Amino acid sequence: MSEQKVLLRALEPEDLDMLYQIENNRQLWDVGTTNVPYSRYALHDYIAHASVDIYTDKQVRLMIENQQGTIVGIVDIVDFNPQHLRAEVGIVITKEHRRQGYGKATLKEVLSYCSRILHLHQLYAIVDEDNEAALALFKSIGFTGERCMKDWLYDGKNYHDAFLLQCFCEK
Repeated sequence: MSEQKVLLRALEPEDLDMLYQIENNRQLWDVGTTNVPYSRYALHDYIAHASVDIYTDKQVRLMIENQQGTIVGIVDIVDFNPQHLRAEVGIVITKEHRRQGYGKATLKEVLSYCSRILHLHQLYAIVDEDNEAALALFKSIGFTGERCMKDWLYDGKNYHDAFLLQCFCEK
């Protein structure tokens, strides 16, 4: 498979339906830290009022497009800490576009963006220990560490251990 190319861009009003589907997908709640549904109104308000300034919002949310202009996912840079110049990264690739190289291409672009534009020192990810695909993805582009956090994620029935992985942004 040839390496995919992706475009990371700010959210547009036209992205509301995709954002609504992703945020309200209960299967994704089990692998991340979000566990509440979002209304269309709340998401519309978020799109309309997000400054796309990491220092103001403490986060940046970007849509992922492939070379054909199709939205293949979303990537979040959240919990920005300006003192330590680090942030958490989370990525969702739509089901029909998984295992096609878009995740890897996206994380490479995110690392470049965080280094060159945001001047971050490091990114980290928190990944459920059972999410082998995500663990492999992050490791494939240089995330290391694998610090185990016991009972970190709760799916409504059971607690799951999670790994903390980190990657230093090159200057």
